[in-house]
Amino acid sequence: MSAKRNTSARSAAKQDAKKGTATKGATGSVELSEAEILEMQDSMSSEWGESAPRKAKAFWPSALRLAGTFSDHKLGLTIVLAFGIISTVLTVWAPTILGDAMDVIFDGFLSGEGVAFDALGRLLLIVLGMYVVAALFDWLQGRLLNDVVMKIVYRLREKIEAKVNRLPLSYFDTRQRGDLLSRTTNDVDNVQTALQQAFASLVYAVLTIVGITIMMFWLSWQLALIALIALPISAVVIGIIGAKSQKLFTAQWRNTGRLNGHVEESFTGHDLVTVFDRQDSMREQFDERNEELWEASFKAQFYSGMIMPIMQWVTYLGYVGIAVVGGLRIAAGQMSLGQVTAFIQYSREFNAPLGEVAGMANMLISGVASAERIFELLDAEEQEADGEITTGGTHAEGSRGDGTTPGESTDGTTPGVSADGATSGESAGGTTSGVSAGGTARGERIERAELTGPTRGRIEFDHVAFSYTPEKPLITDLSLTAEPGQTIAIVGPTGAGKTTLVNLIMRFYEIDAGQIRLDGVDIRALDRGAVRSRVGMVLQDAVLFGGTIRENIRYGRLDATDEEVVAAATATFVDRFVHTLPDGYDTVIEDEGANVSAGERQLITIARAFLADPALLILDEATSSVDTRTEVLVQEAMAALRSDRTSFVIAHRLSTIRDADVILVMEHGDIVEQGSHEALLEAEGAYHRLYWSQFASGVDPDEDEAVLEGSLTVTGEVAVTAAEPE
Repeated sequence: MSAKRNTSARSAAKQDAKKGTATKGATGSVELSEAEILEMQDSMSSEWGESAPRKAKAFWPSALRLAGTFSDHKLGLTIVLAFGIISTVLTVWAPTILGDAMDVIFDGFLSGEGVAFDALGRLLLIVLGMYVVAALFDWLQGRLLNDVVMKIVYRLREKIEAKVNRLPLSYFDTRQRGDLLSRTTNDVDNVQTALQQAFASLVYAVLTIVGITIMMFWLSWQLALIALIALPISAVVIGIIGAKSQKLFTAQWRNTGRLNGHVEESFTGHDLVTVFDRQDSMREQFDERNEELWEASFKAQFYSGMIMPIMQWVTYLGYVGIAVVGGLRIAAGQMSLGQVTAFIQYSREFNAPLGEVAGMANMLISGVASAERIFELLDAEEQEADGEITTGGTHAEGSRGDGTTPGESTDGTTPGVSADGATSGESAGGTTSGVSAGGTARGERIERAELTGPTRGRIEFDHVAFSYTPEKPLITDLSLTAEPGQTIAIVGPTGAGKTTLVNLIMRFYEIDAGQIRLDGVDIRALDRGAVRSRVGMVLQDAVLFGGTIRENIRYGRLDATDEEVVAAATATFVDRFVHTLPDGYDTVIEDEGANVSAGERQLITIARAFLADPALLILDEATSSVDTRTEVLVQEAMAALRSDRTSFVIAHRLSTIRDADVILVMEHGDIVEQGSHEALLEAEGAYHRLYWSQFASGVDPDEDEAVLEGSLTVTGEVAVTAAEPE
């Protein structure tokens, strides 16, 4: 279930959602914002097959926190590091042994005694054994690291799922669903990839670089300096050319966005382009933008493609320097041929982990950025746990600024009076139930309570105050009582607080002051599950899940038998259309219910609520998206559902709620009128104006109701009475 916020809160959310989105230029083409360009660059593959990094807002704190996830796996991580060190030591040591084998061959030829094949074979077997053992420990390291990482990611997914269920509804109202899905899926996968690949590669690369550096300085510090001097040169080359290519890639993506925007407009507006004979003009614009994209892409790829050849050239210069200086040292008797050969191999192996570090660093940066987004979700403020609710403070009595007292509506009537004349602070029997907000101390903990016996469904709002944001109060002082079995209709303009009212009953939000009582018990003292299990809700947007029609109806009560599912479907007119489907109740609902109509989807959700058999029923614009014929069935189904239940009905079509026991008219979060349909019309107040505004808009509420009842037929232009021929 989802809830709607008031107009001001929705506008703020929309403003937030608009940040970083594409805008249209003067030519009508789509211009990408910088944020979108960076996001597209994230998925861009460079010359090395690496992903462009997304930078974290605070890299090191997030990186340290991500590293902290290994704290529960210290033993496994220690073994992984130990195996990595063993594998690296053996791999780094092997070239030295090969150098000794080279010396055996060279010395044999120089001495004229021939090659000592016994010593040579022994050295080669040692090298072979070192490589085999190194490979074995490398495999064990990867196997253990994969096990540790998968456990960390498994625990991370568990934490995210548990966190999502503890977040208040306001968190989801103020964030885009796509962003939340990305945090819970893509970002987790990105963290897993970073830990599996980047972490293992970085550990291996760092150990290899350290080991090779030590061995190179051990063999010859002069040659080691020559080998290492290539590092700053490569860094300068990458810095200069990389910065240039980054700007060119930005231009490439900007031109890609403009071209895609033009193609999208051409496809979506193809009929209009054809009508006005603008094919040639659109083709010319396409050619122009395609040329711009080609030019930008060529330059970007050209500059980025220069980096690897230049780095290789610098590396080859290092090889030349090592070969020349090494040859001189051999001639001077300061080094053996085997040592120089081993050093050349070290210099070649030294560059490989450097490139690996550069590539994996980008992946690690991206993984830390994803981890930061996950940590933001995990750190989000949670709703107060059941049993830990405290009052928000005293709701002061006095004027609200419109000249009325908090217990009085703007038309001078007292909105806190139920249909039987009892005030909102009294039960129907005249006894006072609960304490008004004026007597509640600030910060007082609400003691837990339980509902005993069957739920009657009496709902009381006692001086309730609520706002989505502190600076914009919505409900300032609302009091009303809904007696068991009554149907309470709520009407009013958009943003008046109608949906907010029922959201407060469901405890989707916690009130700021006052009390909402169910059968005399403050709902904040009850478990949220206990409250919601007694409430059935049918929303304007019918939500169906993947599965069969039978499973979607059973979602209302999972332990229901097939017979109970069919009975609920029959009572709510679902059974009528189910038998027209090929597989009946076993028909699988396609994506978003595409294989059933809007009215049929709504009937299924009503059957779901009917099966749950709630004590309270909330119908939020349940017929706004269906045709008139289907609405007749929906209305009949809802009438069956409302039987013997306390019901709250939100409706814009006033003809659908004329039979309600009490109609509440809301404006700006307050109840300005309440009463029966006839009484409110006679009062000629807000309801009267709202009712006849539909007539002024071309909708006659009386004729509208007659159509629903079947006494009028719709003939395209006007509603004609069936009893009177034209």
